Amino acid sequence: MKVTARRRGEDGFTHDLETEDGHKLVTDEPAAVGGADLGARPTLLLAASLAGCTAITMEMYAERKGWDLGEVVVDIDVEYEKANPKSFEIGIRISGELDEEQLARLLVIAGKCPVHKVVANETPVTMSERIERL
Repeated sequence: MKVTARRRGEDGFTHDLETEDGHKLVTDEPAAVGGADLGARPTLLLAASLAGCTAITMEMYAERKGWDLGEVVVDIDVEYEKANPKSFEIGIRISGELDEEQLARLLVIAGKCPVHKVVANETPVTMSERIERL
């Protein structure tokens, strides 16, 4: 699966992102650092991915178990050191009536979402050995 970023225009750092399956997003930087502020900065998109993945992972697990989670809200607080994320703190809230054992199990499952695994384990990223011309 591929994701492509293409610069939009000449101003700021706005990029259109498109996934191989046709989904589209916009990323940019805040105006304070030269961006046009037309989209979330990439590190916040990473936090958004972590929030979404955590919620979906818990919901899929609960569905298989027949548990009613009710409303699910996942908050990610990002602490920055200069421009780089230093830490991600995950907060989870649900409205469903689950017992303490079920809630404890959900916490374990939440930590197994694919994005959490990538961020926590520093999955290797390989870079092409050269830049190609368009």
